[in-house]
Amino acid sequence: MELLASAGAVRCRRMFGGWGFYVDELFVALLAEDQLYLKVGEQTRAQFLAAQGKPFVYGDPQQPVALGYYTPPADALDSPALMRPWVLLAVQAALAARTPKSRKTKNNSP
Repeated sequence: MELLASAGAVRCRRMFGGWGFYVDELFVALLAEDQLYLKVGEQTRAQFLAAQGKPFVYGDPQQPVALGYYTPPADALDSPALMRPWVLLAVQAALAARTPKSRKTKNNSP
């Protein structure tokens, strides 16, 4: 939680045998098998790939399922200051992934 705190208010909860992390109520990270993964999106995936980030994958080895989460660079795990740019990318991806809530309109036609 300390590593992510430079980006906002952090909370975590148990999730699928690991932990899920929220920054300002946006789901931005998960901890699985002692590895931290940060949310990526269309705009941020390239930065994680350039830093040799590894994707979070689960399921059957014959048909693994990859989610939009990648490891940050190893040195980012050393301090909140080094993690900050990566967490901000995860926040950016989480914001981009939000879909506008559709408004339900009342149908007044007979």
